[in-house]
Amino acid sequence: MRQLLFLLALLSTTFSFSQKEKGIAYVEKYKEIAITEMQRSGVPAAITLAQGILESRFGESDLSKESNNHFGIKCKLDWNGEKVYHDDDSRQECFRKYNTVAESYKDHSDFLKSRPHYASLFSLNPTDFESWAYGLKKAGYATEKNYPEMLIKVISDYNLNQYTYIALNKAPNSIDSSLAKTAVERTTIITTVVEDEKDEVETVSKISDKKVAVENYPKGIFNINGCRVMYASEGTSMLALAQTNNITLAKILEINDLDEVEILDKNQLIFLEKKQKKGITDFHIAVANESLHDIAQKEGVRMDMLVEYNSTHKKLNPILGEKIYLRSKALVPPKMSLAIATSSTNTSTIN
Repeated sequence: MRQLLFLLALLSTTFSFSQKEKGIAYVEKYKEIAITEMQRSGVPAAITLAQGILESRFGESDLSKESNNHFGIKCKLDWNGEKVYHDDDSRQECFRKYNTVAESYKDHSDFLKSRPHYASLFSLNPTDFESWAYGLKKAGYATEKNYPEMLIKVISDYNLNQYTYIALNKAPNSIDSSLAKTAVERTTIITTVVEDEKDEVETVSKISDKKVAVENYPKGIFNINGCRVMYASEGTSMLALAQTNNITLAKILEINDLDEVEILDKNQLIFLEKKQKKGITDFHIAVANESLHDIAQKEGVRMDMLVEYNSTHKKLNPILGEKIYLRSKALVPPKMSLAIATSSTNTSTIN
């Protein structure tokens, strides 16, 4: 009996590991398409990938193999493309056929975007995948009773929400897209580490060529972390912005952790209400030339809380790749620098 139980446990573990590997492979293969589609249509990349995994069974279903249909979208009256027939709710139902998986992803985005009963989804915070999951069920996307829970589990298991953040330009990515303009930035990061009280200094240089996506936030007022925000252009008058939104100048400057600023000297996020104490995710990975203030704005988290969570100072800037905690105290404070690194600036590293 013990041997049988051991074999069953081993088979279960092997099966779970195999399923996990399939999911990882699927995400690696199609994540860039999901990111591009989010930037084009607004459908969260995490939701798209989770639905693709579930609907196509990791890309191994007959429908996905024979017709590149990863979302089980049926023909409907408005479909003029190629068709295939499969048993589903009824025998030999008509499903859409695509030349590539990318076409399937695009049609999935367009399907959600063009149907009136899904319109309410696009007023939700795109990083709030739980609300999106339940919203899809409420709008009639799937018949399974536990469909939202299934989506949420897949997103959590494979950390898919990170790709939604990447699509919002909140993390580095390397995709090429006509919808996300890129500029090549060559950055030299020079860090100086002082060990104990010795005069011994180690200088580490790192040169990286990487593509940085231009910010692609929606026009007008939208939500980040449940707070109203807008992406204001360089040259915008803060007084005019405050008056337009019935906020005092002092208040809007306080909300956004800004000093006495009359005219914005760069494009940036401006919150119209107090930011949250906690972020949606546990931490933010610092990108090149990103200040703590930039992170507070991108994540919709109060600066004083970032300072507290990370045992740092608001005037310090995180080193590239450091984790900035958004919800709880960091066990090890992130490495910070006194100034943003550039090709000609030495920055002292602070642990």
